[in-house]
Amino acid sequence: MKSLNKAAAALMSGVLALQGLPQIGSTAADGDILVTDFEDSDVSAFSKRGETDTSVIAASSEDSHSGKTCMSVTERSEGWNGPSVTLTSLGCEPGVQYVASAWVKMKWYNTVRLSMQYTDEEGEQHYDNLFSINSDNSWVEIPETKFSFSEDMKDVSIYIEGNDKADMWVDDFTLKKAPEYPIQEDIPGLKDVYADYFKIGCAVTARELAPNSAKALINKHFNSITLGNELKPENMLDLKATLAYLEESGDNTVPKVKLNGAARTILNFCKKNDIPVRGHVLVWYSQTPYWFFTEDYTSDGTLVDKDTMNKRMENYIKGVFEALEKDYSDVNFYAWDVVNEAFLDGGDPRLPGKYEANNGSSAWTAIYGDNSFIEPAFKYAREYAPKGCKLYYNDFNEYIGGKTDAMIKLATDLHEKGLLDGIGCQSHLNVTNNDTAEPFPSPGLYKSALAKFAETGLDIQITELDATATNSVANWDKLQAQYYSEIMDAIVTYKDSISAVVFWGTTDDQSWRKEATPLLFDEKYQAKSCFDSIIDGIEYTAPQPKQTEPKQTEPEQTATSSSDVPFIYGDADCNGDLDVTDAVLIARFSVGDNVNISDAGQLRADCDGVKGITSFDVLRVVKRIVDLVTDEQMGKVIE
Repeated sequence: MKSLNKAAAALMSGVLALQGLPQIGSTAADGDILVTDFEDSDVSAFSKRGETDTSVIAASSEDSHSGKTCMSVTERSEGWNGPSVTLTSLGCEPGVQYVASAWVKMKWYNTVRLSMQYTDEEGEQHYDNLFSINSDNSWVEIPETKFSFSEDMKDVSIYIEGNDKADMWVDDFTLKKAPEYPIQEDIPGLKDVYADYFKIGCAVTARELAPNSAKALINKHFNSITLGNELKPENMLDLKATLAYLEESGDNTVPKVKLNGAARTILNFCKKNDIPVRGHVLVWYSQTPYWFFTEDYTSDGTLVDKDTMNKRMENYIKGVFEALEKDYSDVNFYAWDVVNEAFLDGGDPRLPGKYEANNGSSAWTAIYGDNSFIEPAFKYAREYAPKGCKLYYNDFNEYIGGKTDAMIKLATDLHEKGLLDGIGCQSHLNVTNNDTAEPFPSPGLYKSALAKFAETGLDIQITELDATATNSVANWDKLQAQYYSEIMDAIVTYKDSISAVVFWGTTDDQSWRKEATPLLFDEKYQAKSCFDSIIDGIEYTAPQPKQTEPKQTEPEQTATSSSDVPFIYGDADCNGDLDVTDAVLIARFSVGDNVNISDAGQLRADCDGVKGITSFDVLRVVKRIVDLVTDEQMGKVIE
């Protein structure tokens, strides 16, 4: 097992222990948390996943990907059995991105997965697949896979599992801190550029929000948030509580609702930063468990009748809004997608069936026979939604003729009945199509659809905007920039009818379409050419920075500042020397201890190349003291 130089590890532990501060993981190279090729036969960093995991984890010379030794995982009795690494025990911190990689071999054909497990604030376990690949008794690579976790995720671990109980071998495992890339503060904020036009929003998941850079990016550029998955029925419905209520009351019309930790993570962020929320989604054929539609709440039960389903729908919608009102009454839910994707491209209702069959079929049409479930859904939403919240029908391929007409007819009818406020146009677009430079839809086709929607007089929101561009096409980035420019020009043309434009994600690598780089920011939180193309030529007034009152606390210890001493990264007390005193001072400052560092000292203390003073700056100082890094590496991100 490779680890940090012993002198540096001891010094770091001493610095933190001296101040009663939490330890952080020792590392081999800057950012490394755990790096091993198992040549020393040490597998002690890995453990089974609980008492019922039968895995036997050991060093093995039977086979290896590199060298002579690897880690074997045998006697697995279930697919979920496997080697696990507890992140908090290694000093991993919330709000920081990490990457993990490994080589894995399964005894026979099997899907192997790198996954993350954590406990939320309510004590519920969550499991999140990070990467999957198939192994057929051969070594396959889990490439560097990015992940992070937030403050309300406890007992966080990553682990390797398979589909069944086949023996597993692991080699060349790495877990390290990902380079942190501060956002660009010297570019305009999108929400400011378009302040006179419409809201500019983004979708985000709890995992995507965890890095501090993601939080900073959202605060700078967006004034609307859509929870990417966390408010969808599969995450809001509580089967255990629903079955308990059925057994207690005999009433099978009251599905129970929960607001899980992942949703709370995002809503707490919105609350703290006063960011309005676009709710998504109440009634949808997809990501709604089939048990919601059956007599006994089982995945293979008999479907209920229309009257029962109407009652369930009402109680579910009521439950969602009550749960949000209870804990988040001060969050501005300014819009909700009530019904999502009820039409086929030709304008007909979806075919009846299970969405789990992956054929786009709908249990809603299986029960109702058509789309007659939509009107009661809007009636219930209108009754229970918070005052002032606007209600939308939302769909994709909204620019295809048959669906365009169907959406307009539905929305117009519901609006005349006082049930609907607007139309949500998802706008999942393609700059390149089948490895050609032919976009779909063309900007002209997209604009003509917007014109039809605007003619209704209803409010329009662009709800899930992204535009894919594959790098197999020459000059894809320039094509993407031009396409985004023309799409936004079309949207601005109908700005009087459009109240919000929401991008579906924050950075390319976090997008559901990440293979084709569809968003405005890359994985380093840097603006792409398409960002520049949609702000070019728009006049706006930059907001004035907020004035904050300085804290009136008397510091226990004050570092000095002097322009007479040389600038040395890490020299927090500005005395011209770098020593353990600086490490202690930075450590205390990083955790909010009652100590003050002058402005000049803070510039020096922020020495790991990532904006903000954290325990990683302490680690960088310690490494410099014991000569593990050079003067040239101080103040820089080390990849």
